[in-house]
Amino acid sequence: MVTAPAQQEYFYGTGKRKTSIAKVRLYLDEGGPILVNGKPMDEYFNWEPWQRKITDPFRLSDTVNRFRVVVRVIGGGVNSQAEAIRHGIARALVVYDETLKVELRRAGWITRDARIKESKKYGLKRARRAPQYTKR
Repeated sequence: MVTAPAQQEYFYGTGKRKTSIAKVRLYLDEGGPILVNGKPMDEYFNWEPWQRKITDPFRLSDTVNRFRVVVRVIGGGVNSQAEAIRHGIARALVVYDETLKVELRRAGWITRDARIKESKKYGLKRARRAPQYTKR
């Protein structure tokens, strides 16, 4: 006899920054760890300011130790990944409680930071850098 898997209740948010994409799930487990790509957050992000960036939405919304967080993040650098996770957590918190949207938006964590690298143009060395001009 085949039984259906148990339904897990979680709140989902996608965060993006530069080329990083973070898929965040918030489970309603008291004081669970923050797992990033299967590792504890303090092991994956070993610098304290990166860890603080990730946990900022919880501190602002007074939801510290209310969730177990599971994150899958790809692309970008370490700082970009931390900011993508913060964006995803903020969006998942809004799914959890719509009243948190105002203060998270005021902090600037709901809005996607759209700054990305400009693409290279043909005839140029980089996006805007032209070859050096020689008169003779």
